[in-house]
Amino acid sequence: MTTEKQPSENENHHDQTLNSLQALRSVLSSREEQTFMSILFSSSATIRANNFGLSRKEVEKLLGVSNDEEYLTSFIARVNQAVGLYYRLIFDEKRDQVVVMLRVPANSARHTLSEEALAVLLFIFYQQEVLGHEYTLLSQLLEAFGHEQLRGARRIQIALDSLRKIGAVENHQLSDREDAFRLTAIGVNMFSDSFLHRMVEFSHSNQLSKEDVMKFFNRYNLYDQEGSQ
Repeated sequence: MTTEKQPSENENHHDQTLNSLQALRSVLSSREEQTFMSILFSSSATIRANNFGLSRKEVEKLLGVSNDEEYLTSFIARVNQAVGLYYRLIFDEKRDQVVVMLRVPANSARHTLSEEALAVLLFIFYQQEVLGHEYTLLSQLLEAFGHEQLRGARRIQIALDSLRKIGAVENHQLSDREDAFRLTAIGVNMFSDSFLHRMVEFSHSNQLSKEDVMKFFNRYNLYDQEGSQ
């Protein structure tokens, strides 16, 4: 009698991910499959010197089309249909960038970002996606977080470094004296709607409707009250 080693959870996840990639062939042409693999490759944090993903123009060139909105939408939908459980193909129209993001369980995500990095990312997300600011200044981050913790400036720099490494934020050059940062297509799409909703509910310690969430964002538009910088 022999005992068979039971596959671990990680091994099962790996096998299922490979199976989902195999499913691409049933919904994509060979050219489309190669295009997806090129986007996946370029979305790695170590490949293109922090230029994550491909521009729409680059993707359309690989697909052999030009300004075909319907075809690009179809391509993205078919990719996500096949691999959506593990990956998400995103076109960020504002940044003209197509990226592939890996879906990870909440427990794994906790090991990706520190509490400081998550707080900094949420602050930048709120400023730029809710208030509509083009960038966030380092001085604003220091004012918001640095005075509340020991070695705050150093810890914020470490948090920003980790966000840059995973492609969530990028430097925005203003002057030699002022550091600024902008969200990337990856940073914008890291938070699900349900996660953002829970964050707002937690801050208010009660249940909120979708309308209440929007009221919260509008009500605390502090920079409009003080004058945008």
